Amino acid sequence: MEHLLDQDRIVQILSAYGYLTLFLVVALESGGLPLPGETLLVGGAIYAGQTGGLRIDYLILSAAAGAILGGAAGYGVGRAFGAPFLERRGRWLGLTAERLTLARYLFARWGAWIVILGRFVTLLRIWVGVLAGANRFDARSFLLCNAIGGVAWALTLGLGGYALTSAFRRVEGPFAIWGLVALLYALFCAWIYVRRHEARLLREAEAAFAAKSAERAP
Repeated sequence: MEHLLDQDRIVQILSAYGYLTLFLVVALESGGLPLPGETLLVGGAIYAGQTGGLRIDYLILSAAAGAILGGAAGYGVGRAFGAPFLERRGRWLGLTAERLTLARYLFARWGAWIVILGRFVTLLRIWVGVLAGANRFDARSFLLCNAIGGVAWALTLGLGGYALTSAFRRVEGPFAIWGLVALLYALFCAWIYVRRHEARLLREAEAAFAAKSAERAP
């Protein structure tokens, strides 16, 4: 998949095969396959901002539709095969026992927000539909939150990449460099924040499930 990270390669793919490519890749990624849907969207948005060779509205529409339909398909898979399948096979795909425990805890507490905001977290974006189905999250609530999250994700990344690229084209010299440095620093801080809170939430999840097990014990 490394060649898909190259900007020129992204442009070639989208130019040759059209917006349907973005739709399919995002749909498959949202359904549980580790594909570079986000990379294609951001790369296409940057190219659109630089050259106008792609239409940003079509990019966003394709990505949003793929995210919504792919997430719904992932939900169906999770609902059909359930948590036992993930416990047996999830480790092969990066879903360790600890992460599955954390997922069950998060869906029990903040199911709707996990579906919506999970679009913006790499691992959750791929697995949020499958995990929601496996955890028996309400189907109607999932479809609504999945649609909100898919549209918000596509708009944020699509317009963000497009607007930032257009802005950088109008800014010269060190201002553009310092702007890029500030953006990278903000992303790094966000990553640190997520990692720290993941560990804390995992401890809370283990304690909560241990307490429930103790209550059920005779």
